[in-house]
Amino acid sequence: MSNRLFQGVIYQMKDAFDRTIGVIDENGVVISCSDLGKMGDMRQGVREELSFANEIIMIDGCTYRYMGTGAKSEYIVFVEGEDKMAEKMTKLLAVSLGNIKSLYDEKYDKGSFIKNIILDNILPSDIYIKSKELHFNTDESRIVFLIKFFGKSDMMPFEMIQNMFPDKTKDYVISVSEQDVVVVKEVKRGTDMKEIEKVAVNIADTLSTEFYAKVAVGISTIVDNIKDLAKAYQEAQVALEVGKVFETDKNIISYENLGIGRLIYQLPTTLCEMFLQEVFKKGSLDSLDRETLMTIQCFFENNLNVSETSRKLFVHRNTLVYRLEKIRKFTGLDLREFEHAITFKVALMVKKYLNSKPAKF
Repeated sequence: MSNRLFQGVIYQMKDAFDRTIGVIDENGVVISCSDLGKMGDMRQGVREELSFANEIIMIDGCTYRYMGTGAKSEYIVFVEGEDKMAEKMTKLLAVSLGNIKSLYDEKYDKGSFIKNIILDNILPSDIYIKSKELHFNTDESRIVFLIKFFGKSDMMPFEMIQNMFPDKTKDYVISVSEQDVVVVKEVKRGTDMKEIEKVAVNIADTLSTEFYAKVAVGISTIVDNIKDLAKAYQEAQVALEVGKVFETDKNIISYENLGIGRLIYQLPTTLCEMFLQEVFKKGSLDSLDRETLMTIQCFFENNLNVSETSRKLFVHRNTLVYRLEKIRKFTGLDLREFEHAITFKVALMVKKYLNSKPAKF
């Protein structure tokens, strides 16, 4: 479609330029030109030479420049001549065709359409209208992965992910910031979340082994309608934010598995502070030493089983009972009782949440 777009504009501009002008694609093939006889010609070495130049190059009687105004584009424009006028003309042609392509993509490109949906930049009533224009299936099941990159790499995050999802008719790779990339992936109805998590693990492992990139992946729930993609994107964001607080040892976090952490994350800090004060009337949670906290953590991990916990901690059962009794006297909560254990577990998570918040001055 871009070929016809470029050719239509170049045909209208050829009299104003009074020189041969055109566009070559990522393979060095002339895809649009004011001289129809040059259509399909190969311009070998132009892209390689231009990648080492600052802005423009002059080869074999033509001046070349990347299309657009900033980052390197898959398209390159050229103007006949190696003089100052040719240099000015390539800049004018690059900016003009670059802007036209951006507007065209925004109107007709499915990727741009998906991006506007997840960023909530389109009215719900317009989603179905636009879907019909693009012949887009609105009722497929889809999942959203939000991939956050840490540190810098030689390749752009967007390029890394795009290479992993070549099927552009079902999977959409969208750059939402310099370090964040979204993948909207089509899945079969009834797909188990464990299968989805395997895809996320594969993404993280591939980026780590092939590109030495460290990432965290937030996974949304599966949505069955295109209008719900904005909600799914928000879920993936929440998964990463909550996971940063409560799942610090994990880099794959699913919204479905956030549990009570999702609820705590949405509570006001003042309410959380009041809760801790009410639970620990006898003493502060900060007063518990490291050994006691490790004992509590192990007790929870072993489902409040005294025998199993004492075995894992390599202590006598009576020693563990003594520690639990000491905790009961200090906090008023007997962790051997289910309700008390739940209260204490929630309190630990609330404390962790409060510690993650920036200190107030």
